[in-house]
Amino acid sequence: MKTISKLRMAVVLASLACTTPTFASTVVPVNSEISHTPSEEAKTEVLLNRLNEIKAMDKSNLTREEKKALRKEVKEIKATMKATGGGVYLSVGAIIIIILLLILIL
Repeated sequence: MKTISKLRMAVVLASLACTTPTFASTVVPVNSEISHTPSEEAKTEVLLNRLNEIKAMDKSNLTREEKKALRKEVKEIKATMKATGGGVYLSVGAIIIIILLLILIL
């Protein structure tokens, strides 16, 4: 019985001796506010106008290469608008939790 307790004590001491202390890293706060400057709004307006122009075009008399270039331009514009748009996205689970909380509160 004494040997088992001595072995347990030896294992505990060995595990404590082999561990290395870790420290939490410092967290740099990220500015979560999205501020739209007038220049960003102007760029967005220009991109929206260009998308509307492309949508209003008569594409039936364009060549294959011109249509391909227009599709590529539309993809680039949409990617640019997604990158600058930000936005708040809620998952289905988050919406269900919010509804349940509202039901419980009210």
